[in-house]
Order: sequence, then C-alpha cells, then structure tokens
Amino acid sequence: MSTTSRILASPALLALLFACGTEPERSVSAIQADRFASAEWSEPVNLGPLVNSSALDGNAGLSPDGLTLYFVSARLGGLGNNDIWVSHRQCAACDWEAAVNLGAPINSDAVEGAPTVSEDGRMLFFFSSRPGGFGSADVYVSHRMSTGADGDTWGDPVNLGPDVNTAGTENGAYYVREGGEPNAVLYFNRTPTGANLEIYRVSLTNDGEPLGPAVIVPELNSPAGDQKVAVRADGHELLLSTNRDGGFGNFDIWAFTRQGIHDPWSAPTHLDAPINTPDIDSQPSLSRDGRTLIFTSNRPGGYGAQDLWMSTRRPSPQ
Repeated sequence: MSTTSRILASPALLALLFACGTEPERSVSAIQADRFASAEWSEPVNLGPLVNSSALDGNAGLSPDGLTLYFVSARLGGLGNNDIWVSHRQCAACDWEAAVNLGAPINSDAVEGAPTVSEDGRMLFFFSSRPGGFGSADVYVSHRMSTGADGDTWGDPVNLGPDVNTAGTENGAYYVREGGEPNAVLYFNRTPTGANLEIYRVSLTNDGEPLGPAVIVPELNSPAGDQKVAVRADGHELLLSTNRDGGFGNFDIWAFTRQGIHDPWSAPTHLDAPINTPDIDSQPSLSRDGRTLIFTSNRPGGYGAQDLWMSTRRPSPQ
C-alpha cells in the first residue's frame, strides 16, 4: 500500500425558495459550502495509548454518531498483516476506550484497511487483499447482523464486483450520502496495472450494491500520489491526502469545495499548519457534521510508526 511504503427552515426562507424558483437553491448551496470558510482547525491531539500503539495506526472511519472509531493497525493481537480495530467513547467529549480487534469475518490473515460505515450504521465497507478477489486488493461490504452490549456482529464480506474492482488495486474507500441524495457514493483509490494511484467514485443502492461502473474524478487527481478522500455529508467539501507539489514535503491534507453537489470540485487548497507538517499527514476522516477531523501522522509526540490524531472546528458565524 502506498501509505506504508512512504513510511474522516424557517417559514420565511421557505417562502423565499418558492417565490424565487431555483435561484435561492444556489444561494443556500453557497451558504452551505462556505459555512466553514473562516473556521480554523484546532491543534491536533493524539488519540492516546488506548487507541494508538507502537505499530502503525491509521486509515480511520467514524460511525454516524461519532462515538465509534474504526481504524487499521499492524499491532500484535490481530489475525495477520493490517487488521481493522474498533474503539468506542461514551460521548463526544469523552475519551476513547481501549481498541479491540473486529476479528473474523472482517479480518483475515491478509491485509484489511480503510473501514467506512454507511450513514445508518448497517454497512461496513473496507478493502482486503484476501484470496478470491479480482486483483491484489478489492473493496468489500459487510452487513451488520446484530448489535448489542458486546458490539456489532458483521456478516461475511461481499466483494463489490467488477463495477468497482479490477485486476489492479482498489483501496482507500470512503462512503458518503452527499447532500441527502437518494443514492450514496463510495469514493475509492484505484491503481491500474502500471499506472499511478487515482480517485474514483461509484453510486450505490441502499444495500451497498454498485449502480454502474465506477468513474474517475479527474479534478481530484494529479501526477503525484493522490491517496484517500473524506467528504462532508452535505457534499460541499472534500479532503484529500496527497504528496503533490506545494505541500510541506510528504503526504499532506488538501481541501476541495464546490457550490452544488453536482458541480466539479474546486482547485485544491493546502490546509497548512497545524494540520500539515513536514512529516506524513494523511488519510483524513470527517465526522458527518464536518466538525471533527481524524487523520494519521508520524509527527513527533506519537506512540509508534504512525498514530491517529484529532482536530476540531466550529462553523463560521452566519
């Protein structure tokens, strides 16, 4: 994998919408797109030794309520290679609890990574290099069978098939229902044989099945390594980790915006400090409300090869 190799209406307004047709819709979109325009990310905080380890920890995904954190770790106690682990917290201001391995059937003796959960919590998407796929790594979905005091029980992973997976490598999945659209979208990385890593997307049914072949997102890609994306649930902001020119010297996190959810993404903006450093700052994951960012970094102050860090922000005053 590329990361390891380099080492988230008021009545008045309704009346205005009906009176002015589609024009106010663009105005509302502009407000949504800009609601974090002047917001600054806080100084990142390490998630601590109950989440991070002396090994590589990264590639996180938050549950819809922000109280469950799925992530990837190469620590001891797994089934082999990189496994998916989970940590919980009791409230948004509470500390994360000790991480536990998700076990089989999610994990195997192959590589698993990039866990991302549907907005209703029923589906877990991830990539795996387990046997039986189309290429060296494929994207899978597992459906939640039950939930209880001991956590969730996940069903056998299902390969997303040839509309997503190829003879190359697919990984870096990120699930989002952009702006309340009827169909969700899965962004992911694809590395065609002999080519660079590129960002694709595919629309999904409510059961997690592709609605057609995945398509490339050209405005997100560059000649460099464009890695994992995270998209705000309203569909107006996207974060991308990449080692393209203009960064601080390694993988950095960049931001893209758009006015409407069917518009192309803007030119990228480098997030700068305190999110980015001269070290690796990568694999962003956003909370549904866009206020919390979790990413992996090997900056000083960590516990191992790469750690998970968290930063928060508040929406700009309207």
